[in-house]
Amino acid sequence: MDEVKVVVAHSERATLRVGDVFLKVDADQARIDVEVEAMALAPVPTPEVLWRKPPVLAIAAVPGTTLGRLGGPSTGSPAAWAAAGAAIRKLHDAPLPPRPGQAGRSIVALAAELDDECEWLVTNGVLPADLVTRNRQVAEAALRPWTPAFTHGDLQIAHVFVDGDEVTGIIDWSEAGQGDALYDLATFTLGHEEHLDDVIAGYGTDVDLDVIHAWWSLRSLLIVRWLIEHGFDPFAPGCEVDVLRSRM
Repeated sequence: MDEVKVVVAHSERATLRVGDVFLKVDADQARIDVEVEAMALAPVPTPEVLWRKPPVLAIAAVPGTTLGRLGGPSTGSPAAWAAAGAAIRKLHDAPLPPRPGQAGRSIVALAAELDDECEWLVTNGVLPADLVTRNRQVAEAALRPWTPAFTHGDLQIAHVFVDGDEVTGIIDWSEAGQGDALYDLATFTLGHEEHLDDVIAGYGTDVDLDVIHAWWSLRSLLIVRWLIEHGFDPFAPGCEVDVLRSRM
């Protein structure tokens, strides 16, 4: 019998793997609705939906391996990273999905959330004030008007699978929707800055590097508290706090 492997689990959702089937259990059915809808619309390889019975979604495993994970070594050739960039561009050029996603939060909402998180990080002694202040300054460049694109919204490198130099699947679409394309590019290269040039080469158009750097800072500042409260370690080598330190 295949083992049951816990892929991720916290108070909001859990993902289990049994053989070649992933079972996603989510307390928020709206996230599952978004995921199923986005996978049907996205013009890139996505997992096959096997069945759905709330609160569980069953999807098939995609072939290939990931290019790495945040805090771990990255793998894959420059061509594989470029292929990921090309797939991301194909997604961004697709017709817009019907609703905003995680990458589509308003400038006003983001700025307010950023101010709250920065205050919490400093007040509670989680991070040094100078580190927070510097990254808050860097993050400012992301708070600008943008043209909506079809975005994944949580495009970590662990969510993109390749076989050789070909993208075979992109998983975890619960944050998808209309949003800022550079948010996806920044999320994908977070903690792996050495591959940014390869990704942009595959993406095929110039991007504003200051905005990419801004999203690295902004995303990291916003997520530290959530990670701590849900049992993850943003202080692990190569993870969010190291990303913030790299901007000093």
